[in-house]
Amino acid sequence: MQRTRTISDAYLGLQKQLHENPDYGIASLSFAPIVADVIRQTGASTISDYGAGKQNLLKGLQQAGIQPAAYYPYDPVFPEYGEPKPADLVCCIDVLEHIEPALVGNVISELASITPKFGFFSVHMGPAAKVLADGRNAHLIQRPSSWWLKLLTDEFEILHLQAHQMMGPGFWVLVAPRA
Repeated sequence: MQRTRTISDAYLGLQKQLHENPDYGIASLSFAPIVADVIRQTGASTISDYGAGKQNLLKGLQQAGIQPAAYYPYDPVFPEYGEPKPADLVCCIDVLEHIEPALVGNVISELASITPKFGFFSVHMGPAAKVLADGRNAHLIQRPSSWWLKLLTDEFEILHLQAHQMMGPGFWVLVAPRA
């Protein structure tokens, strides 16, 4: 079965360049304590990390005393991780704002297809500190929570919404599949 396109070849090349920076992709470390609490509250034993980057979420969860029964990283920059996999908790941390605007709907649909129980998604709503090699801000989508929630509620029920200022204006949601 062929997956729906979620990233262009040109943008994948730009992302590979950004991932050479050791300080790129560290947001999940800040969110790991919150995700650890979600795991404790939901009883999730398997974790799918969509946009896993360097797998910092797993490192942060282990520091918080969480050792998932299974951890499934996915990131197109790291093809060795394999395809996205379903899990009790699907995490997508500081990823959605980096998606090409024409493909964000495909990414949200793909997230829905691998989220049988719960999803934890964080979105940064302002500009990133980093810039792509082509001069664009690394956050291709800088939209308010109301814009994001319209997209997310097409596929998910919002169980919890929390504003945050971890690295600038943003929010995180705990979601479940739509019935």
